[in-house]
Amino acid sequence: MAESGGTTTTAQGPDGPSLKRVMGPGLLLLFIVGDILGTGVYALTGDVAAEVGGAAWLPFVVAFAVALVTAFSYLELVTKYPHAAGAALYTHRAFGIHVLTFMVCFTVMSSGITSASTASRAFAANAIVGFTSVEEPSTSTIVWVALGFMALVALVNLRGVSESVKANVVLTCIELSGLLLVILVGIWAFFGTTADFSRVVAFETPDDKSAFLAVTAATTLAFFAMVGFEDAVNMAEETKEPTRIFPRIMFTGLTITGLIYVLVAISAVALVPVGELAASETPLLEVVRAGAPGLPVDQIFPFISMFAVANSALINMLMASRLLYGMARQRVLPPILGKVHERRRTPWTAILFTTALAFGLIVYVSFADSEATAVLGGTTALLLLGVFTIVNIAVLVLRRRTVDHAHFRAPTAVPVIGAMACAYFVGPWTGRDPAQYGVAGVLLVLGLVLWGITMLINRALGVRTPRPDEEDLDQISTRGPVN
Repeated sequence: MAESGGTTTTAQGPDGPSLKRVMGPGLLLLFIVGDILGTGVYALTGDVAAEVGGAAWLPFVVAFAVALVTAFSYLELVTKYPHAAGAALYTHRAFGIHVLTFMVCFTVMSSGITSASTASRAFAANAIVGFTSVEEPSTSTIVWVALGFMALVALVNLRGVSESVKANVVLTCIELSGLLLVILVGIWAFFGTTADFSRVVAFETPDDKSAFLAVTAATTLAFFAMVGFEDAVNMAEETKEPTRIFPRIMFTGLTITGLIYVLVAISAVALVPVGELAASETPLLEVVRAGAPGLPVDQIFPFISMFAVANSALINMLMASRLLYGMARQRVLPPILGKVHERRRTPWTAILFTTALAFGLIVYVSFADSEATAVLGGTTALLLLGVFTIVNIAVLVLRRRTVDHAHFRAPTAVPVIGAMACAYFVGPWTGRDPAQYGVAGVLLVLGLVLWGITMLINRALGVRTPRPDEEDLDQISTRGPVN
């Protein structure tokens, strides 16, 4: 690849066409903000409030702090190794244990799919309310709408990364407008009589939990709202000058979303009693209805929510397919998952594979658990917290290895704190719903089965997986598709 005067050219790599650098600072910021904002706050604000009462903003603050320290580790690694595989690449280089690399890869991919599946259910619920005014649709109706939506996401993803990122720009603006509407409604209510801001400091916990356990349980759900920053590293091969722009854009995106979440949580508990928030499938719609009863915004808000969660699904499925592509190019996964469409230059086999997994997950969890949205969201956070623990440790291990270019370096204490915090929130002592461990367990067992199949395929094809100390791990193609 040659870059001159801001112009990027592409070429065929030894394994076929590869990825094109199309994302600058603006698109990257919208990608990060759009990925973090969305399903978590739109669908799970009520569940967070159910754990801690009016102090629903506190778990979001804790989740932001954990995400921030982990972001430092990701920034050091993505600027040191600016390749598409993300956490799996870092694990591979730090530990060199192929089964661990594979499981990290599969776990990150699974988190993207569980997140997109959560978004698809939230999309279905809002679409049904918006178009039919049915407040409690049947499970089968939600499943069919969610599956149709996921098929549409796959088509956009297959079309190309430029189209996907452009769609992300539009959807990010829509979802941001929805959250700003909630905040503005809260400000309006502050000067009226409809809000009770004394509830914001009212700490209420379930009878079977201490205050500390209630906060940690709520944080395990609120953390789902903060995930998304890690997806950006999987777009490193499609970002212009990643080493220079990633740190500034990552911190900016996290700060913007953290502030919005706190303001939304405060507005929500001030306008709607906690019990009503917890019972609603569309909690922010209840906030808008309570804060602006004389305005028709409650008729528009389901559609805003629908597009907001659609953005989360699009970005997460984009991430999952690019992750599989990156690992296949390193020969850690079968080469077929690294195939790029000759005309569209998109990783079409990886897109089809991840979409099929999403279909299965939506159907399985929807019919197995009545709280499917919360279970899927919590499972996403559980899977990523496990990966974040490993990534924080990998930063310290890889300090012994240098690269021939300048990169971001996190203070040594930060990855240590990050590893301990993430490991803590993985454990059952946090009050996490046991069903989340069940879903995660099914996914990880599936991963182990696929690992065995992968090894058999590689041996049959005579493909040797490179050791982490070999040079070709640093020669992953950074050129990409032309749409």
